[in-house]
Amino acid sequence: MAKNKRGAGAPSSTSVGDADIPVVGGREPCPCGSGRRYKACHGRAAATLVRRPFEGLAGECDWVALKEIVPSATAALTLAPEQAKAADGRPVTLATVLPLAWPALVRTDGAVFVGLQTPTSSDDASRDIADSLLRALVSEHGSPVPPSRPGPGPRLQDVLIADAPLEVTVHSGFDFWIEGSGAETTDDVAASLERANSSVVPTRRLTGVEAAYWCRIGPKEHLRWVLPYDEEPLLDALARLHVAGGDTLGDGTRLIGTFRAHGLLVPVWDLVPGAEADDVEGPAAAFAARLTEALATTGDLTTDERHARAGLSNRQVTLR
Repeated sequence: MAKNKRGAGAPSSTSVGDADIPVVGGREPCPCGSGRRYKACHGRAAATLVRRPFEGLAGECDWVALKEIVPSATAALTLAPEQAKAADGRPVTLATVLPLAWPALVRTDGAVFVGLQTPTSSDDASRDIADSLLRALVSEHGSPVPPSRPGPGPRLQDVLIADAPLEVTVHSGFDFWIEGSGAETTDDVAASLERANSSVVPTRRLTGVEAAYWCRIGPKEHLRWVLPYDEEPLLDALARLHVAGGDTLGDGTRLIGTFRAHGLLVPVWDLVPGAEADDVEGPAAAFAARLTEALATTGDLTTDERHARAGLSNRQVTLR
């Protein structure tokens, strides 16, 4: 993989009193010698976490899903006019993962791919991904876009047509890296492709509801569903449904908890052993209707509902 290079315009140091502390990666030791990570020390002053980096984009929930839980998927991106001019008719595709975790690459045929599941160097994933996209548009054909540490700059909401639909295609592997390129695959890319294909978790996106993904992990099947609602009312609604026995996806299924990713909650269900994605379509649509009703319910939670809500909160994990 190419070495990390500082992005143009990124600050090289941050001033603290009379001292200049060099800027490093958020997880690296702080250069001040405190022993803490930079993001927990001198990096905190400049950090402004964007809680929902994909807010304002059509398909925000799918952006989150592709960033955090879907192993292999792609979606065509619709560029804003200035960026479309730079692309000059070339297709630009969003991908969950690219070879060697590159932030972006330009194939020899000129097709541009932008990766989502790459380490972000700032507290705004939208800005980091937009930076990779913009650098890819001016990169030579057949070249990867190396990691960088971008400074202030445009976000995805600035370089894409924000309300253009995000049509997700889930893949069983990563052959899309090279399909149609007409180029020979390097040994590094071939090895990366083989490793990636061997570790793909079988995944399918449901068709009847938005941003719900069936997956099979080992001997178990699950549904992970990114929901677009604010956290507090959503937890209340899930608690009400739990007490009423309405938080399942049919007999033998169970809501096992939620995790938080990029400002949205992602409930996770255990499914009946051997259940396929098609088996969950009807129950998921029925749950969506029950959830809509529960979200519209006002008033205080009952004692049992408060206990259920506390249980959901205690089992939460934050990914980002």
